[in-house]
Amino acid sequence: MWGGAYFTVREYKSGNTEFTTSPKGIFSPHPKGLGPLHRKKGIIAMAEERKQKEPAALQDRLKKEIDLVNRDPRHINEDVVKVDFEDVIAEPDGTYSFDGVWKVSYTTYTVSKYWCYRLISTLLGCPLALFWGCIFALISFFHIWTVVPCIKSCLIEMQCISRVFSLFIHTFCHPVFNAMGQMCSSIKLVFRKEN
Repeated sequence: MWGGAYFTVREYKSGNTEFTTSPKGIFSPHPKGLGPLHRKKGIIAMAEERKQKEPAALQDRLKKEIDLVNRDPRHINEDVVKVDFEDVIAEPDGTYSFDGVWKVSYTTYTVSKYWCYRLISTLLGCPLALFWGCIFALISFFHIWTVVPCIKSCLIEMQCISRVFSLFIHTFCHPVFNAMGQMCSSIKLVFRKEN
C-alpha cells in the first residue's frame, strides 16, 4: 500500500537488463535473473554500507580543509562587527584636521584594531571555542534526549485527553447547548422608537 492506494510492480525486459517500475513510474534497473530475494539482500547490503560510511563522513567533516580566505561563508557577521575607520570617525564639511593627522589617525585606528583583535583572539580564541563547543553540545544533547521526548510524550497524552474532552463535549455539552439554541430561536426582538 502506498499513500492509501494499492499498487503493482511491473517488470520489463530490455536486452541484458530488467527494469522494475514503482507507483510513480520510476525505473530502477537490476541485473537480469535476480529475484526479489536477491534484490532484498542488495538493499540490506546498501544499508550496511551506508552505516559503515557514516563514521567516515564524520571524520571527513572533522578533517575538512578550513577556508582561510573566506572565514564568514554564511555572512553571519557581515553588518554587525564590520566597523571600518569611516564608520566610526568622520569629519563634516568645514571641520577638517590636517591631512597628515587624518592619515596617521586612519593608520593608527586600522593597525591597532587589527593587532588588538589578533592578540585577544590568540589569548581567548581557543578557550572560547572550547566553551562554545561544550555549550552547543549540551544544547544538542538536551534537545535530543530531553526536549523532543517530552514534546512527543505531551503530544501523545494530549491526544488521549483531547479524545476524552471531545467525547465529553459531544455527550453532555452538545445536547444542552443544542436545546438552549432551539429554545432561544423563537425569541424575537422588536425595537421601537418612541417620541
